[in-house]
Amino acid sequence: MDLKERALAGVIGGVAATLVLSGLREAWTRLGLVFETAPQQVVDRMEEVGLLEGWSPGARRVLTVVAHFAYGLGTGTAFGFLRRERGGPVEEASVGAALGLLAWGAGWASWLPLAGVHRAPWTERTPKVLLPVLDHAVFGAAWGLANWAVGGRARDD
Repeated sequence: MDLKERALAGVIGGVAATLVLSGLREAWTRLGLVFETAPQQVVDRMEEVGLLEGWSPGARRVLTVVAHFAYGLGTGTAFGFLRRERGGPVEEASVGAALGLLAWGAGWASWLPLAGVHRAPWTERTPKVLLPVLDHAVFGAAWGLANWAVGGRARDD
């Protein structure tokens, strides 16, 4: 696959994985495990520093959804650029999960704490610190399967 095809497959995978992650988050919210997502925390931080002055609650909710999907599409596209070879569905789900964990580490250990959005994971004192890790692994596995489904044949081994 050339770069444009990988980017398109990555975007489609990002949309699919974001929808899967949204469903997982909804289930965890109903179980009482998750109350605020990272996109909500980013929007809350934007409000704290005065970037959303005058925005209605509805507009902030829309911004949160847009941020959620923008992150998913951007991450999916980056994964598409990184994934140059293709294997079968199990391999793609596994590689996707690993890429998801890489994305978690990059965000939760660097720019989220630096921006004041979230504490670094090693400073947390609750098992709920594992939920974003699982989120990103599920996102990545879903991305891998979607990318495999739209990206064409596996490489010849």
